[in-house]
Amino acid sequence: MAATATQKSAPPKSKNTAQFLWEAKTKSGETKKGEMEANDIEAVNARLKSLGLNPVKVRRKGLLDSDLNLALGSGVTGKDILVFTRQFATMIDAGLPLVQCLDILGSQMDNPAFRKVVFAIKSKVEQGSTFADALADHPKVFDELFVQLCAAGEVGGILDNILNRLAAYREKNEKLKRKVKGAMTYPVIVLCVAFGVTALLLLKVTPTFAKMFADFGQALPAPTQFVVDLSEWAQKYVLHAFAGIGALVGAFTYTYRHPQGRRFLDKVFLMAPIFGPVIRKVAVARFTRTLGTMISSGVPILDALDVTAKTAGNRSVEEAIYFVRGKIAEGKNIAGPLLETKVFPPMVVQMIGVGEATGAMDTMLNKIADFYDDEVDTAVAGLTAMIEPLMMVFLGGVVGGFLISMYLPIFAIAGAVK
Repeated sequence: MAATATQKSAPPKSKNTAQFLWEAKTKSGETKKGEMEANDIEAVNARLKSLGLNPVKVRRKGLLDSDLNLALGSGVTGKDILVFTRQFATMIDAGLPLVQCLDILGSQMDNPAFRKVVFAIKSKVEQGSTFADALADHPKVFDELFVQLCAAGEVGGILDNILNRLAAYREKNEKLKRKVKGAMTYPVIVLCVAFGVTALLLLKVTPTFAKMFADFGQALPAPTQFVVDLSEWAQKYVLHAFAGIGALVGAFTYTYRHPQGRRFLDKVFLMAPIFGPVIRKVAVARFTRTLGTMISSGVPILDALDVTAKTAGNRSVEEAIYFVRGKIAEGKNIAGPLLETKVFPPMVVQMIGVGEATGAMDTMLNKIADFYDDEVDTAVAGLTAMIEPLMMVFLGGVVGGFLISMYLPIFAIAGAVK
């Protein structure tokens, strides 16, 4: 199955690795698709063959194959999956057969794309497939974490408990995302308004004042002359300015999608003076929540770390988790390697070490996640409280500075007349 092959792909061992999309056939002739990180196409082919798959097509993942486009292309939102998971858990807990649950959920769905996916899963389960295998055929909708946990739930006969844990995990994860997005929304809106107001003043208002000042026949005050010159430059090079902004956005996007570029930018984000601590706390909360959920669901630690790394959202954190995974595979405990990475705070490492020593690491991880959720709340509230006045001062400074510079010549003439 596609997801299984992707899950078992080796962690990145070289700085030159890239993402590859593959299509292969099983021994029974069934076509499978997936994604894998490797050094080259030959490495992907070798990995697929070792998994008992016959490679049909392998190509390097391009810009149009980004995770964002895949997520958008599925037509299924995080809220859709959350509602599905919670309702599905309730039905399974009530003793309804799996196929009947899928049939009921699919029939009552408003989202046609998700309805199609659910009925496809139902059809495959009816043909004898496991629920996890059926989920793995839809990687755009159900990620590796969802598939792995459902597989563990089926094996252990606790699928209802697993689904409830998944629903709780997704609820807290979505809440965490909303906090971060909420902190960024206000400054982005203010910056856009400031940019629009500045463009309007420079391109429409300033030229009118400039014509009036030209009739005065006197030298303009320095602030006024600066605004007039800036207006003339903007009128002449406005298209170049927009092209430059577009080029910067494109360069940033390309750099972030390239493995080396993303590694560098993610490291910069973690070290940023204002947003860096918030990003680090979000990363710690996500890491501990994901790992705690998987361990408490019976997933082996190495498999849990593999999935946790892929869902980290930050390349520096991902590499740190893979480093820890490698050390554990060598027989070491988890606390020492975590401390070596210098990505996770010492307090977090010590608490995980205590949880490992007492055999209650899943409980400790969930406690850490709850603590850091509150920490993110506090950090975001403080960040918002700091940014709001700064943005208001910035916007007021832009408009006020323009008004003052435009009226300085008028005040000077009025003084000369007196």
